[in-house]
Amino acid sequence: MRTIEATDLTMTDAATPNDARVGKSPFGILVSASAWLDRIDPGTHRRIKGLRLVTSYGIAAMFGTLLGNSRGSLSGALLGSLAGGFALWASVFEGQSTRASSSRDLALLCTAAVVGAISMIGFSPFLDRTGWPGAELMLVTGAFLVGYLKRYGVLGAGIGSQIYIGQLLAYGAGVKRADLAMVVIAGVIAAIASIVPRVLSGPAEHPVLAQPSNSVIATNSVASSELRMGLQAAIAALVIVLLNHWVRLEESAWAITACTYVIAGTTFGTLDRVRRRIIGTMIGVPLGLGCLPVALHAPMVAWALAALAMIIYAMALPERYDIACGAYAFTLVVTLAVSGESSAFVLASRAWETLIGGALGLVTALVILPLRTPGSANKQLVS
Repeated sequence: MRTIEATDLTMTDAATPNDARVGKSPFGILVSASAWLDRIDPGTHRRIKGLRLVTSYGIAAMFGTLLGNSRGSLSGALLGSLAGGFALWASVFEGQSTRASSSRDLALLCTAAVVGAISMIGFSPFLDRTGWPGAELMLVTGAFLVGYLKRYGVLGAGIGSQIYIGQLLAYGAGVKRADLAMVVIAGVIAAIASIVPRVLSGPAEHPVLAQPSNSVIATNSVASSELRMGLQAAIAALVIVLLNHWVRLEESAWAITACTYVIAGTTFGTLDRVRRRIIGTMIGVPLGLGCLPVALHAPMVAWALAALAMIIYAMALPERYDIACGAYAFTLVVTLAVSGESSAFVLASRAWETLIGGALGLVTALVILPLRTPGSANKQLVS
C-alpha cells in the first residue's frame, strides 16, 4: 500500500501537461476511482462482500417472487421482499472467516429475522389493545436487543440486529397471522440465498474484525455496557413512539432505526455516529431524490445504481460510517421509488426522521446511564 502511495506522489510531482489532460479524461477518472477504491478497500475483500450482499438479495427476492406468484396463497412481491431483506441483512451482519462458520451464522441470522417477524405478528395485536401502537412498541423491544446482545460477540450483535430487522420488515409489510407460513418460507429462501454466494466467495473474502470497545464501566456498577446500550436505545425508541402518538411522524420506524443504531460503546462514540449518520443521510437522500426520474422511467438503471450504492455501503461501513449511511439512504430512496412510492415528501422524510432519531439517541446516551471511559469524560464533551 505504501508503494502505491509513493508511486502516486511521484507521478503527480512529475506530471506534464499531457498527463494533466489524461487525468481529466474519462480514462483518468476511472484510474482515480480505482485508486480511491484501493485506498479504502485494499485487497478487494469488502468489494467482494458488497457483491455478495447484492447477489444474496437478488437471489432471494427473485426466487421468493417466482415462488409466490406460482402459488395462489402467497403474494410474490411480499414474499420476495421479506426473503430479500432477510438475506441482505444476514449477509451484512455475518463476519466469520471460513465457509462452514459463515454458513452456520447465516442460517442462524436468517432464523433470527424470522423470529423477529413472528414476534411482531404474534404480540403487536395484544399491545394494540392498550391503546398504543403495538407494532411500534415491539420495535422498542428489538431496539433493546440490538444493544444488549452485543455482549455475546459478533454473532450476538448480528442476532439482535436481525430480530429488529425482522420486526421492521414485518411492520413495513403489514403481515398478519395468516402470513406466518410465508414468513417461515421467506427465512428458508433467505438462508439458501445468502449461504450460496458466501460458499462461492470462499477465501477471497476476509471479515472485518470488530474494533475493541473503549467503554470502561466502574467496577461497582450493576449494569454492563451492553445493558446500558440496550436501555439507551429502547428509551429513545419509546420516546419516539410517544412523540408519534402525539404529533404523528411521517415514518416513525425510520426515526426508531436511527436512534437504535447510533448508540455506541461510549458517549463520544455515540456523538460521532450521530454526526456521521446525519451527514451521510443529508447527502444520500437528496442524491436519491435527484434520481427519481430515473427510477420512474428507467427502473433497471435505478436498480443498478442501488446495487452499486450497496457495494459502497459494504466497503465504507467499517471505518466510514458517514459514507455508509449516505449510500444506504440513497439506496432506500431509489428502491422505494422503483417499488411505487411516488411521494417526494415521504421519501424526503428519511432525512428529518434520521435527524430526530439521532438527536434522541444522543440525548439518551448523555442522560441515561452514560458510557464514558475514565478520565476522558471532559475530553469527550469538548470534542
